[in-house]
Amino acid sequence: MLTPSGMANRGTSAADTTLVKAIARAFRWRRMLESGRFGTINELAAAEKINSSYVSRVLRLTLLAPDLVEAILDGRQPQGMTLPRLVEDVAVEWRDHAERVDMPRTR
Repeated sequence: MLTPSGMANRGTSAADTTLVKAIARAFRWRRMLESGRFGTINELAAAEKINSSYVSRVLRLTLLAPDLVEAILDGRQPQGMTLPRLVEDVAVEWRDHAERVDMPRTR
């Protein structure tokens, strides 16, 4: 089913807005750091008026496997996935991400 705006109807698998916003924020912050707009996480945190440890934790989301990020943005994340759980334990290997968050591999 298509909505008037042409977006597919997601039904009951709507994206978690907290997770989506955190991922968007993480990638925006990473771009700000990579572009040189801010030299350190502390400078970025001060400009955003938030705690630098929070910035550090959220920035970890940029290290998630692309298929996991896509699943979150599409609303296909495992039920019960929360932001605190996701940022506390980002695996070093992408192939381990799905396993750590109880998500079946799609690729």
